Amino acid sequence: MPPKPWNVTETEKLHALRIFDLYRERSRSPRTGALHDFYVLRGADWCNIVPLTEAGEVVMIRQYRHGTREVTLEIPGGMVDASDASPLEAARRELLEETGYAADTVEPLGVIHPNPAMQRHACHTFAARGARLVADQHFDQTEDIEVVLVPLREIPARIAAGEITHALVVVAFAWLLGFGAP
Repeated sequence: MPPKPWNVTETEKLHALRIFDLYRERSRSPRTGALHDFYVLRGADWCNIVPLTEAGEVVMIRQYRHGTREVTLEIPGGMVDASDASPLEAARRELLEETGYAADTVEPLGVIHPNPAMQRHACHTFAARGARLVADQHFDQTEDIEVVLVPLREIPARIAAGEITHALVVVAFAWLLGFGAP
C-alpha cells in the first residue's frame, strides 16, 4: 500500500535566520497514529543558471563554501529575492552580478527540491545560450568569486573526477546534457 500524507497538527517557528527559518512541525503518522516532531527549513526558492558562450564554453565560478570549507567549481545562482519578478529574472540577475555575463536566450531546464526531507523550497534551473561579458562583477558582501570558462565537453569528466561536486550543479548538467531531462 502506498504511503499517505502525514497530518501536521502543530507548527512552531524556532529560529529566524538570514537565509531560512527553522520550524518544528508535529505530525501524526497515518500508519500508526503516533505523533512525531520534525524540523523543517523554510526559505526563499533558489535558482541557478548554466551560461553557455557561442564558443561552447560554460561560464562557471569558483567560490569558497562554508559548509564544506572548500573552494568549489559551480554555476552562478542564488536566492530568488522578493524583488525578483520570477525565478528566471533572479537567474538572470545572479548571472550578471556574479560573472558580468548576460544572455538574450534563457530557457528553463527544470525544478527540483534540494532536500525534501527537511527543506520546503525549490531550486529552479535555467540554461543561458549565447552568454557574453557585458559588465563588471557586482558581489554581495560575502561573495568572492572567480569566473572560469570551461568547455562544455569537459563537464562530464570534471564531474566524474570529483572537481564538480555541488549536487544542484550536477543536476543542472544532467538536465542540460539530456540525462533525465523533464
